[in-house]
Amino acid sequence: MSTHAQEWVFADLAQGERAHLTRVRIACHPEALVIGMPEGDQVTWRWDDVRRLRDQADRRAMVLSRKGDPLTRLYLTDASVQGYVTRHAKYMGRRHSGTRLSKVAVWAGGAVASVAVIIFLLVPLMAAQLAEILPPEGEKALGDTTFEQIRTALSETAFEDRLNICDDPAGNAAMQSMYTRLNPEADLPYDVQIHILDHPMVNAFALPGGRIVFFRGLLEEAENPDEVAAVLAHEIGHVVHRDPTRDALRSAGSLGVLGLLFGDFAGGTITLFLANQLINASYSQAAEARADDYAHGLLEKANISPVALGTFFQRLHEEHGDAEGIVAHFASHPQMADRISAAQAAVDPDRSYDTILDAQAWRSLQTACGGAKDATETTEEFSKKAWPATD
Repeated sequence: MSTHAQEWVFADLAQGERAHLTRVRIACHPEALVIGMPEGDQVTWRWDDVRRLRDQADRRAMVLSRKGDPLTRLYLTDASVQGYVTRHAKYMGRRHSGTRLSKVAVWAGGAVASVAVIIFLLVPLMAAQLAEILPPEGEKALGDTTFEQIRTALSETAFEDRLNICDDPAGNAAMQSMYTRLNPEADLPYDVQIHILDHPMVNAFALPGGRIVFFRGLLEEAENPDEVAAVLAHEIGHVVHRDPTRDALRSAGSLGVLGLLFGDFAGGTITLFLANQLINASYSQAAEARADDYAHGLLEKANISPVALGTFFQRLHEEHGDAEGIVAHFASHPQMADRISAAQAAVDPDRSYDTILDAQAWRSLQTACGGAKDATETTEEFSKKAWPATD
């Protein structure tokens, strides 16, 4: 074929907005490919703008598109026309550059930034608002469901489907006596329920709806009941300020967004992550400091030395390092030294503090799950372990 204009031949055109093919005429010229439409109009494709689409099912047809219009397809079956096009469309092998990688990167960055704004700004804001207006029965139902999920997730044997709640009457009476002695006066729309779970983890946490959970491991690690009372007072502070509810809503919202992004529409993993999040609750520094201040006030009012709050965690961290449970949780906060100092500063050096339980009640509490820890010291020996006033 010469380089001069070619006679009209037939081809098929798909124009993107319609699925069916339109029969058109084409003519090849040295400067461009001309398409004759059925209505009589002509469309000109410059050779520099012609692109070839490969990997088509019909190998006999040459499928062309035009730069800037990737949805339009021109199907050529005439071998002579195919040869002419091959010789003149020198950029035919280039890919469409309709969307530059830089633009894709900008869009991707914008999408990531949008998700980050939702998760780290909008979700916490909404969680804070919802925590204030959530009906008490809804908050309690959330806590009840999460508590059972935690018991199921931490079940250690094939013979139990849920982790056991320690139901020793004397041990639970000692815990209740401790709560009564602290006597929080917060006007909560539900009763505070305290549970001891039979698990070696050294931890305690609060759940929405007024549930506070202690693990057996924490009771066994404590050297005296004032350490447990300090942890209890701290968790009561979280309940009073609705931190567990706010954290649960924030976690559920964030995980819900991620679930939608990654296909977990049923929310199966959301429940599991939510349970784990509440066990290892990592509240903001402001929330932790606020719960600490609340605990200092409760302990002082009950004539228990506030220094117990800081010393217990400090001793556990020195003994166990960055272990799991409450040690890791407390150590994960960069202001650990400040919190210990704050507990020491809350002590009245001129005051003589009591201990919150007598030796018998303390022994009952430590063995509430049937533990065998030796707690046989006399009341006199036990009272010597009361926290001294510190400067």
